[in-house]
Amino acid sequence: MTTDLRSEYLAQSVLNATPSTLVTMLYDRLLLDISRARKAIAAGDKAGCNAAALHAQDIVTELMTTLDVSAWAGAQNLLTLYSYLSTELVKANVNQDDERFDACRALIEPLREAWHTAARELSAEQAAPIPPAVVGPRGELGVG
Repeated sequence: MTTDLRSEYLAQSVLNATPSTLVTMLYDRLLLDISRARKAIAAGDKAGCNAAALHAQDIVTELMTTLDVSAWAGAQNLLTLYSYLSTELVKANVNQDDERFDACRALIEPLREAWHTAARELSAEQAAPIPPAVVGPRGELGVG
C-alpha cells in the first residue's frame, strides 16, 4: 500500500470512527509511541525517542482536553492520572529513561483494555435488534 493510500485509509478510519473507537485508537497509538521511544533508547537514537515521546505527550494532552469531567464521578481522577502521565512522559523523554517509559506503559495498558472492552460492549448494545413496537388498543401511534 502506498503512503498516500495508507494515509487516506487512516484518515477515513478516523472520520468514520465512533467516539469510543477514537479513544481506543488514541490508547493504541500511545502504547505504540512508548514502545517506539523505548526501542529508540535501546538503539541510542535520541531523536527517535524524542519524536515518539512528543507524540505520546500530544496524545495524553488530547485525552486531557477532551475529557468531560462533569460526565461521571471518576473523570476528575482520570484527569489527574493523565496529568501525571504527561509529567512522567516528559521526564522519561528528557532523561531517556526506559524504566519510566515502562512505568507509563504499565499505567496505560489497563486503561486501554478497559476502553476496548467498553467500546466492544457499546458496539454490541448498538447492534442489538430493536424490540418490536408494542401496539396498544388504539393503534401504533395511540390514535384510532
